[in-house]
Amino acid sequence: MARKYQGHAVGIDLGTTYSCVAVWQEQHCRVEIIHNDQGNRITPSFVAFTENQRLIGDAAKNQAAANPQNTVFDAKRLIGRKFSDQVIQDDIMLWPFKVTAGVNDKPMITVNYMGQEKNLCAEEVSSMVLTKMREIAEAYLESPVKNAVVTVPAYFNDAQRKATIDAGVIAGLNVMRVMNEPTAAAVAYGLDKRTDYDGERNIFVFDLGGGTFDVSLLTIKGNAFKVKATAGNTHLGGEDFDNRMVNYFVQEFKRKNKVDINRNAKALRRLRSACEKAKRSLSFLVVATIEVDSLFQGIDFSSSINRAKFEEMNMDLFDECMKIVESCVMDAKMDKSKIDDVVLVGGSSRIPKVQQLLQDFFNGKELCKSINPDEAVAYGAAVQAAMLSEDIKNVPNLEPQNNSQLVLHNVPQLVLQDVTPLSLGISALGDIMSVVIPKNTCIPVNKTKSCVTSQDNQTIALIKVYEGERTRASDNNLLGSFTLSGIPPSPRCFPFSVVCFYINENGILTVSAKNNASGTSNKITITNHKERLSIEDIKKLIQEAENYHIEDKKFLRKANAVNALDDYIYKMTNTLKKKDINLKLSSQEIQLIEDAIAVAKNLLEENNKLVEIEVLEDHLEGLESRMKHIIAKTI
Repeated sequence: MARKYQGHAVGIDLGTTYSCVAVWQEQHCRVEIIHNDQGNRITPSFVAFTENQRLIGDAAKNQAAANPQNTVFDAKRLIGRKFSDQVIQDDIMLWPFKVTAGVNDKPMITVNYMGQEKNLCAEEVSSMVLTKMREIAEAYLESPVKNAVVTVPAYFNDAQRKATIDAGVIAGLNVMRVMNEPTAAAVAYGLDKRTDYDGERNIFVFDLGGGTFDVSLLTIKGNAFKVKATAGNTHLGGEDFDNRMVNYFVQEFKRKNKVDINRNAKALRRLRSACEKAKRSLSFLVVATIEVDSLFQGIDFSSSINRAKFEEMNMDLFDECMKIVESCVMDAKMDKSKIDDVVLVGGSSRIPKVQQLLQDFFNGKELCKSINPDEAVAYGAAVQAAMLSEDIKNVPNLEPQNNSQLVLHNVPQLVLQDVTPLSLGISALGDIMSVVIPKNTCIPVNKTKSCVTSQDNQTIALIKVYEGERTRASDNNLLGSFTLSGIPPSPRCFPFSVVCFYINENGILTVSAKNNASGTSNKITITNHKERLSIEDIKKLIQEAENYHIEDKKFLRKANAVNALDDYIYKMTNTLKKKDINLKLSSQEIQLIEDAIAVAKNLLEENNKLVEIEVLEDHLEGLESRMKHIIAKTI
């Protein structure tokens, strides 16, 4: 693959609960995980709206309890889904913010911002998080960042992957590649451990994050990384464990105090934050405490939960994880005893019971905990981004090999080969799903299948393309359709065409068909026009993102002006407190300072929303000019 991306390229792990950004440092020949403005290497995937400003990341999460209805999180669970999906309906009952059905059953999030009601799609919210990650990278690199590799769960379907790309476009990013999270983690592990072994090793990546769960089985042979199978659940993770704890303590609070807090968003948000901390504590403690002052109606809440109880309330979810693990190993047609390393990725993989079940499944094999589970995915994405970047020289580099593999040039040289997570096919006679590309097929791939007429004397055929594992085609996800005409009148089940499925290295699917008799042909590149945002929608959202950015800058400028004026008032007030002030200044000059302090305080105490930024800045500038010679006398 020829390098074609100029400028800095970063890897972004866009997580359900936390996100992370990393970059390849050419001068040190290693990946750097970039810390945010709070000094943290991971950033909450939270966006909040207030009467004055928009907040993203730590600032948004820190005020969530005071502003729950306008603090949005879990956008990744909405992206690429329909409002009518049962998983979305279940989540709506748990979220403090409002979600409604938009055009084409698209879920829309309703918030209040600066006194106005705003409707946001999941792509727009995710784009705000991506914008934050881009800004974090730009602050570190001290230059603009336009290119990024963004990771997604391996089990994301076509619509979810393309919606993620849309989010990147709205954020002003060129999404070079959408990379599977377990594959990215495997790259991180492989580069970290490349000197520890020779020959072939089978690596099982267990990625349990805040909202999604993925597993992948890879074979590393020499310098080649080949995904053998992948499986997962795009709606299973730490958030679900938190929900169980919240429900448990809501019932306990109700039992003790005869009060139900289920309808109070602020109380639930504060309780959820306490439960999240307790869950983390239970990874290294046997008992964790929950303490929330004045949780509801002035009632303090104090309780505790032990590890055994936490495991009991989530055991069915843990068992679901293990079923997916077993499914992946079976799909790879590999005996679990042949797996050499089991790598833990994602914050929820720290849960002791999860580790115990996983270790038991692999017959007591020691689990690999050497890589940071919160950072491994961003690490691998940064390596991929560097490989695709034109400006980077001393990093791994991807180029085609035998038209089917991606080669990484450096010392050592690596080959990456991923798979398609879901089966792809067409609707056959009787609404049967006729699979053309089975799940876990290595990509890029090109496969064909014969089509037959469904009735006598048929002259036109509608070819419907689906993804999924259900036997009935209509039970799967319809990706698109096209018609093929000019079929000569023939009996039913007469073969009239060969349909060709091609998936490129970016996972983009093109389906084509050619009439055997007439030579007419047609094709479709799956873009999910109904599911995805239109070009006009994206342009509109890019403009809105720019407007948000302008509002953010305006708020910061005003806050700085207020702080600067307030600081000058403080300095003048301290000047008047000096013991020998009457010896240095005349009574008129003292009175002038006192009057200036009174006017400035009055300006700040007025409704600051109505005071223009220029008024504050001009007032401060004039004040400094008038007081300069007076203040100088006191020094």
